Amino acid sequence: MEFALSEDQRLLQDSMHKFLQRAAPLATVRALADATPPTSAAYTPPSAEDKAERARLQTELWQGFVEMGGAGIIIAEQHGGLGLELLDAALVAECLGYAAAPLPFLAQALAVPLALQLGGSAAQQREFLPQLASGALRVGAAFGSPHDQLSFSKGRLSGAALFCLDGADAELYLAAAGDTFYLVPASELTATPMPGIDGTRQLVELVCDKAAAEPLGGRAAPKALAQTLRAARIACAADSLGAARAMLEKARDYALERKQFNRLIGSFQAVKHMCAEMAAQLEPCHALVWYAAHACDKQLDDAATVGLYAKAQLGEVGQFIARTATEVHGGMGFTDLLGLHYWFKRLGFNRQILGAPTQLREDAARLQGWC
Repeated sequence: MEFALSEDQRLLQDSMHKFLQRAAPLATVRALADATPPTSAAYTPPSAEDKAERARLQTELWQGFVEMGGAGIIIAEQHGGLGLELLDAALVAECLGYAAAPLPFLAQALAVPLALQLGGSAAQQREFLPQLASGALRVGAAFGSPHDQLSFSKGRLSGAALFCLDGADAELYLAAAGDTFYLVPASELTATPMPGIDGTRQLVELVCDKAAAEPLGGRAAPKALAQTLRAARIACAADSLGAARAMLEKARDYALERKQFNRLIGSFQAVKHMCAEMAAQLEPCHALVWYAAHACDKQLDDAATVGLYAKAQLGEVGQFIARTATEVHGGMGFTDLLGLHYWFKRLGFNRQILGAPTQLREDAARLQGWC
């Protein structure tokens, strides 16, 4: 039995890597990432020229990603998507993390389409899924945060939700209240940008004051929230896997070119041990993330627990590699010249969003009857 990726999956990942190398080099990531939040005293408003250039880069990157099929990767073919599985989406997320690509994948291409396919009515699927597959409709998703305080009554949604993913320019929001998803037009609520450590991802706070909201109307709607949250956590773990691999490779390459005392620092035993430990911790994570996605696709008995463990493990391993790779670079690792901080912050963001490792392990223990 073959337990590796299929040839088609390897080709998918190779194509996405090549696209991102061309469309999202470090210069583009630096131009699109918000390094200084508007709430900071050091914030300087961008000029009109900077805004126009940033809009151009963002549009080109998004359109290229849509043409690659990224926006519709898990959307059924009948609605204009590729009709692939979560494992394929996880491979794409791994590529995005490797490039620190500033693309709205987690909510736009995964959470919202998946929730609609799992719990949406036929009418909701016909209306929204083709627009999502073509990239014409921009959406955000607010779910999985213990700080959300949304309530639904008489067709209206009230309260606030923090850490809404990909919501800065969204026209439609998918918000969770209780154990149900609701669709809310942007005109019905207030979306305020939130500062975050990762400038390559956009967060907003949603405030609803009796906003008109439409619940997902499919028969499987009650199960949509739990399954969407599980899939989003696996995609987040895959993103961390790619980002950690990028930092490991950057540390290895730097160690093989940087000299001290007329010797490559890669020849020093301490640096060798640091790189070897990073590689040893990261290598098993590939199988863990891939199996978690496969278990979710095939609805295996351990799908819920292995998804929690994958997100928790990549949170810890990603944090270790981010710190160690920066140490291998020495003082240069803290400069903007190398741009290492984009991957460092992305790993920190992934560790906390949708559940920190301690919370996820406790959830897994409860599922298995250990506490």
